[in-house]
Amino acid sequence: MAVRRFVSFAIYAGFLAAALYLAFSAALVYLATRPESRKPFEAFPADLGLQYEDVAFTPRGEDLQLRGWFLPGAPGAPHLVFVHGIDSQRTASKALELAARLVRDSGYNVLLFDLRAHGASDGDLVTAGDRERYDVLGAYDFVVSRGAQPGRVGVLGRSYGAGIAIMAAAMEPGIAAVIADSTFSSVEAKAAREVALRTPFPEWAVPVFKPAARVFADLLYDIDLGSLSPEHDVAGLAYPVLVIHGQDDSRTPLSQGRRVYEAAPRGSELWAPAGVEHTQAFADFPDEYLRRATAYLAARLGQ
Repeated sequence: MAVRRFVSFAIYAGFLAAALYLAFSAALVYLATRPESRKPFEAFPADLGLQYEDVAFTPRGEDLQLRGWFLPGAPGAPHLVFVHGIDSQRTASKALELAARLVRDSGYNVLLFDLRAHGASDGDLVTAGDRERYDVLGAYDFVVSRGAQPGRVGVLGRSYGAGIAIMAAAMEPGIAAVIADSTFSSVEAKAAREVALRTPFPEWAVPVFKPAARVFADLLYDIDLGSLSPEHDVAGLAYPVLVIHGQDDSRTPLSQGRRVYEAAPRGSELWAPAGVEHTQAFADFPDEYLRRATAYLAARLGQ
């Protein structure tokens, strides 16, 4: 009788543990795909004396409204699309100040916009870059509709946006330059840290739930987490990229940026300034950042 009760208890405990494991895995995916409260803009183009236009466009293949600012540069100059990080918006990490320097000093036309579920754009789901790639492609389509020439469009992404920029560029041959600032190497390499920052789950526990979380991400949201890899996609580009990554990055270790650089086509560059935190290279070394960025963009896009 005692043995039978023990077996029954063990079976019950096993079913309960499995149910809790699946429930926690589903909850992890649910929480990780919900954006944080939207952040206010840190500056506006008028604050810097910039000409600008409020614009709206859709991701490639979707009806969602994405919103941003178009900063006109010199006639016939190349176009740049800025892509911000997760739980952020178009002006974060001095993006507007960087854009102003590129417009005024080099004449680039710049589009800053908010990814879905961020800033002033529509949407309520974060998809680890899966759908956001189409936001960037929609931004590319928009600047082309405004006169940009395919082959003279570059993308400058930071953090989450850096990885998305690479993945989008791999899908669009008209994008001819990528600057990846503080990029992740793959969603799975980045997942534990980001999920811990955005949910109640501790970083050490996230890998425990990873197998079931991958299944739920696919079943519930049609997201293949294993396929989202800037490190993989950068190798398929037909041109070199510029990777910028602070040595003291505590959110995305330099090792991830180095992996992307090492997988990139020959001629790619890695600038890893010492003492620099996540996405702070421009804030800490603005002139050096501009020198390296403009030299790379001029070689890729012309003037």
